[in-house]
Amino acid sequence: MKNMVIAHSPDADDIFMYYAIKFGWVSKENTRFENIALDIETLNTEALKGTYDITAISFGLYPHIRNDYALLRTAVSFGQGYGPKLIRKKETVLKKRFKVALSGKFTTNALLFKVAYPDAKIVYMNFLEIEQAVLDGIVDAGVLIHESILGYDDSLEVERELWDVWCELSGGELPLPLGGMAIRRSLPLTSAIEYENLLTKAVQIARDHKERLSRMLMERSLVRIDAPTLEKYLELYANDESITLNDTQYRAIDKLFEIGYNHGFFEQHIHSRDFMIPLEYSELRYS
Repeated sequence: MKNMVIAHSPDADDIFMYYAIKFGWVSKENTRFENIALDIETLNTEALKGTYDITAISFGLYPHIRNDYALLRTAVSFGQGYGPKLIRKKETVLKKRFKVALSGKFTTNALLFKVAYPDAKIVYMNFLEIEQAVLDGIVDAGVLIHESILGYDDSLEVERELWDVWCELSGGELPLPLGGMAIRRSLPLTSAIEYENLLTKAVQIARDHKERLSRMLMERSLVRIDAPTLEKYLELYANDESITLNDTQYRAIDKLFEIGYNHGFFEQHIHSRDFMIPLEYSELRYS
């Protein structure tokens, strides 16, 4: 029996997209799946070290790990008219070199923020601590991600939507690529294809049985939010567009990589389709 660890974030969309495997609705012969939930900064850092065979990552990280990991087509989260929010206390005026809390150095929101606010003084912290850091005056502002974009203290307000930053940089016609999955290149190709197919099936089944799965997650206290918020959040980040990448999403990822390269964050300009697992290999192998 082979043990396979899948690393993902503890936010509701990742939990939702993985737990069809955890609950045994999807399985692979002779393989025992385990999961570990870590904040996105930790996941990105561990991906740089090559810690996990299959891991959630920020799309803003991927060009840095392209030689060691392939991108998966499934379990993706995009923003469409929404995304991370730069928040501050009401009545506060941000100066040019304001101090801001971000959720991680290699996140997509960090990339966009740095392009838009090159003079800001950045500190990194767990995304769950950012709102309180702004309330306590530890930082002047913070970028909220995950479920925290749906509700925050009444004394705070949005300075700028990072969706608007993305639209200005990308041309305004593409969804915002936030998070995806990557798989270690050293795995046998046939195994990697099987894992991608299994993960895709898990997300499809999660969507097909959304109400039942959501109820099970709530009953087991596996998510941090209440049922109405979970319903809203899943439609944002674990929707039917999360099952497998489409042409528009490929173009969006490529645009993000282009923006990062043009602003000096990536050493090479890459295109997402060149870094996917060649699923056709299975057909060719047995033809």
